[in-house]
Amino acid sequence: MRILKLTAQTEAKLMRLREGDDRAALQTAAKIVADVRLRGDAALRMWNRKFDPAQSRRSDLWITPAETAAAKNRVSREFLRAISHAADNVRRVAEKQMPRAWSLQIEPGVTVAQIVRPLESIGCYIPGGRFALVSTLVMTVVPAQVAGVRRIVAVCPRPNDELIAAADLLGVTQLACVGGAQAIAALAYGTKRIAAVEKIFGPGNRYVTAAKQIVSATCAIDLPAGPTEAIVLANHGNPRWIAADLLAQAEHAPDAGSYLVTSSPSFARKVQLEVMKQLDELLPDNPARISIHKTGAILLARSWNAACSFVNRFAPEHLSLPSDGHKVLGKICSAGTVFLGPLSAQPFGDYASGSNHVLPTGGWARRRGGLGAGDFVKCISVQTIAPRGYRGLAADVQTLAGAEGLYAHANAVEVRR
Repeated sequence: MRILKLTAQTEAKLMRLREGDDRAALQTAAKIVADVRLRGDAALRMWNRKFDPAQSRRSDLWITPAETAAAKNRVSREFLRAISHAADNVRRVAEKQMPRAWSLQIEPGVTVAQIVRPLESIGCYIPGGRFALVSTLVMTVVPAQVAGVRRIVAVCPRPNDELIAAADLLGVTQLACVGGAQAIAALAYGTKRIAAVEKIFGPGNRYVTAAKQIVSATCAIDLPAGPTEAIVLANHGNPRWIAADLLAQAEHAPDAGSYLVTSSPSFARKVQLEVMKQLDELLPDNPARISIHKTGAILLARSWNAACSFVNRFAPEHLSLPSDGHKVLGKICSAGTVFLGPLSAQPFGDYASGSNHVLPTGGWARRRGGLGAGDFVKCISVQTIAPRGYRGLAADVQTLAGAEGLYAHANAVEVRR
């Protein structure tokens, strides 16, 4: 793992790498999306057969009750207990996040209220490359249930026993064996076998991400989800624990970004040595072996204030503050999620602390936070103008409408006198 001086040039290079326009993925995804939109299930079957021949031999697109029963018998009780524990915690946080209805008298005779209504249907994309990410099912399904979404469709290219059993435990009755850009297109536009949804949630590979961008003109999406990224911001702490956090996030994919940001050269070297020790303990095919050298780094800032300023500009998906956390937290204004204190390992957030792990990447944390219950509802404003309110507002509204040259607007007020 490289130690790099955090210069303006280094920062510029890091920013370019994470915010690049993946034109190749967009071109491929556009072709697939257009085909599925035009030919529906026939195209869905063709692209499934091309990218995943094993799944294309299935007689049914949907996981059947028999498959669900068999999967439930094969998974361990410990797994089901862990899923229940994680889902309970995510549910508690989602309930706290839910927007509430309210009513406010703005002035005599003028009332503005808010009502909250759930989305009617959503699609949950569950990555299924090396392993089906059961945790993503929990993070997308549970907040939707708290919000009151009626129809929840989950798709995964290769659902394993754990995912199928978890879907049943959570009450998900529609789980389809399909992935990639073709799954996103089917959810967005609908086919005879998969009805369209109103919004798509969940991360995926570069083609899935590109497809979500393409369909977003028609179907809402949660947030841009590029390669995962994590920063540990510290000048001291337990090097072994910090190295483990860096490798944990690097394990997601060969293009994952794991960074230690520090202003202490001696601490940088301690963590670097520990990372190399722990790398030797990983399996040969673990993606962390590639990403920790290719896209990971220890960034040595000229001062602690410079380190904190960089973090806010970078706006990482995950930020760990293992030491002096409460003091440092006051300096942080941009991050997807923050892990405060030495025991707050990032995998707690990935699985079971209750905070959602669907988070903004690529600098989007400067603009929004992670997924929450509010992403599954619509907040609708309701306005009531009583006679007294009409008298108080009419003249000013007519004046403003006239200033904009919108005389029919002014007339709609005038005719009510």
